Amino acid sequence: MLELTKRLSEQEAAGIESSEILDNLILPYELRIRGRLRATTQTKVDVGLFLDRGPVLRDGDLLQAKTGEVIRVRAAEEQVVTARIENGQPLARLCYHLGNRHVTLAIGMDDKGAYVRITPDHVLEELAERLGATLIHHTAPFDPEPGAYTQAGYSHGNGHGNGHSHGHSHGNGHSHDHDHGHSHGHSHKHTHTH
Repeated sequence: MLELTKRLSEQEAAGIESSEILDNLILPYELRIRGRLRATTQTKVDVGLFLDRGPVLRDGDLLQAKTGEVIRVRAAEEQVVTARIENGQPLARLCYHLGNRHVTLAIGMDDKGAYVRITPDHVLEELAERLGATLIHHTAPFDPEPGAYTQAGYSHGNGHGNGHSHGHSHGNGHSHDHDHGHSHGHSHKHTHTH
């Protein structure tokens, strides 16, 4: 079994030629959130992921084995719902309302216009239709937006069973706390002092 132990940074990945990539590891989103995993590559090589907890593996990410081999991660085709909606305020409103429900979603633009992609959920689908979206059920790679804290260098892992808070203060004499409870087991506290 090939032990994949390192996520290559963008700078490291830029130095890798495509001929140096041994194989592709095709995984659905639910497996790309894990740091520990046994799987089989596209050409049937057994691999084990032994990664630090960190950001979700994205389509195109490169992983390196202890022995130097490089494997490319690919987002698998899976059941998704693509909500097509007018760009601008309608798209922003749809993203706001879905995000307010802590839904993992992908936001994109293609030759047909703006879209939001989610996993199938009839309640969320009804919400999207009420906001003016046209829904398409199909299979496609699901590569959702990374969380804002992940982009800023914070990591929440897979978001299950973690208790943590974040405090922020900014001078000027007053403060307030914001407590955001999440159904998946963690909360964020923001303290702003102005």
